[in-house]
Amino acid sequence: MTLMTFVYLIAGLILLVAGAEVLVRGAAKLAAQFGIPPLIIGLTVVAFGTSAPETAVSVQAALDGKGDLAIGNVVGSNIANVLFILGLTALIAPLIVSRQLIRLDVPIMIGASLLTMGLAWDGSLSKLDGAVLFGGILTYTAFLIVSSRKDKAAAEDDEFTKELGLDETPKPYGWVINAALVLGGLVLLVAGSNFLVEGAVNLARALGLSELVIGLTVVAIGTSLPELATSVMAAIRGERDIAVGNIVGSNIFNLLCVLGLASLVSPLPIQIAANALAFDFPVMIAVAVACLPIFFSGFRINRWEGLLFVVYYVAYTVYLVLFSTGKPVAEVFAAAMLGYVLPLTAVTLVVVAGRAWHKHGFTGDELKR
Repeated sequence: MTLMTFVYLIAGLILLVAGAEVLVRGAAKLAAQFGIPPLIIGLTVVAFGTSAPETAVSVQAALDGKGDLAIGNVVGSNIANVLFILGLTALIAPLIVSRQLIRLDVPIMIGASLLTMGLAWDGSLSKLDGAVLFGGILTYTAFLIVSSRKDKAAAEDDEFTKELGLDETPKPYGWVINAALVLGGLVLLVAGSNFLVEGAVNLARALGLSELVIGLTVVAIGTSLPELATSVMAAIRGERDIAVGNIVGSNIFNLLCVLGLASLVSPLPIQIAANALAFDFPVMIAVAVACLPIFFSGFRINRWEGLLFVVYYVAYTVYLVLFSTGKPVAEVFAAAMLGYVLPLTAVTLVVVAGRAWHKHGFTGDELKR
């Protein structure tokens, strides 16, 4: 393993995060100057910005013919977003779960996960599959815009106006500056994705791990840094419902938009590794489904549940490394997790959720938050 491998990885991550930030700021102000409401900017530009690193890396990997890296990045990011980032954020402060997340967004996240696995079941994602996924994100975004304009446009307009600095007086030729920021952000994203993909491939070869495992771990965590920063800062500021919504929205966007775009631009269908279909996709779906009983347990994510998420993410990562290196203990580890730990956890969560459901129901005060 050479020093340049780490240079590529670190440089790639820095450029991706910086590029996403610059792109969001420039695009938001540019859109505002053209008269687009702050709410719509928040639901589109900001949503794209937090997933811009995943988009850049998966699209670049698809163009380079590195399908394992593209798939691992998205699947790994979705697993890391819930287990690691949401778990870590809940350890900082218990998180509030809104009614819309339980009734709408989490089921959509589960549905998107099942749809993606269904499309990938034949061992590849074609351009047609990519079109189906990308059509899903267009429909979802349009629905969010329409429903939000009906329900709470004024409050959210003020929130996004303040957050994105859209209340500032436009400067002369400001659109030129903002357009330059958008262009600069795109350049940083492309450069960062090139560096990160190159560094990830070199790291996989040096450690004797597959590109899929590196995509599921190192690259997934790296491209999820914007979500990590957003959720942790939201928890620290007391905006604990935003922290949860950010993660769920990002996961939906990753599956429908990121994988959709990657499949559309790939010269050939993206091949899906058999072990990814047999293990990683089911884990991603299980993690999405697990959100429902945990979110129902008092309509909040407590610290013990956050700790449970983080522990499971560590266990998942350990298994990936053991399996990829061919360690015999991997089978014993997997049997223990699947045969004892996961079923026990599932029963516990169902009992806790059932008690919460019986106590509050869909008309309880907790659900009105």
